[in-house]
Amino acid sequence: MLNIVLFGPPGSGKGTQSELIVKKYGLLHLSTGDLLRKHLGKGTDLGKLAQKYMDQGNLVPDAVVIKMVEDRIATELTAKGFIFDGFPRTVNQAKALDQMLSDYDLSITTMLSLEVEFSELRTRLRERGKTSGRKDDQDDAKIENRIKVYNQETIPVAKYYKHQQKYVSIKGVGSIESIFQLITYELDGLK
Repeated sequence: MLNIVLFGPPGSGKGTQSELIVKKYGLLHLSTGDLLRKHLGKGTDLGKLAQKYMDQGNLVPDAVVIKMVEDRIATELTAKGFIFDGFPRTVNQAKALDQMLSDYDLSITTMLSLEVEFSELRTRLRERGKTSGRKDDQDDAKIENRIKVYNQETIPVAKYYKHQQKYVSIKGVGSIESIFQLITYELDGLK
């Protein structure tokens, strides 16, 4: 089973590359953003709680995200593997994910980290905000806060997977196709 953490800052292309990986390798896409939007759309208590944090550009608390991910994994154990997009975002989440997977005799195969300069991220997020309607991508202060939170709270996750020798850096600038070629080169080498 191929279990991938697709990592990178907001606007690095995780969602776009996840779609391509899912199509090529038949993995189940597990996006915390999608899970959160599902709860937001249904107006669940969990969704309302998450919205408060997201509106401020902050991370949703670990306990909320971990529970949503765990429920999804438990219902999809027949999948060829998982691609985790936007999760884990903290070392505590990474440890919880390792434990969750271990409970099912699974583990993370690799972390692919999309590397993009922050000036490029700002441009991408503003453009995405124009087309997606996402308010957090249209506000410069929220964009700056999301990048700050990423630097402070999320980058340590890369160190966590480096320590496990599962971290792979992928240049996240270029055409969608050229970035995907770099990803498939790495994933095909794991077979």
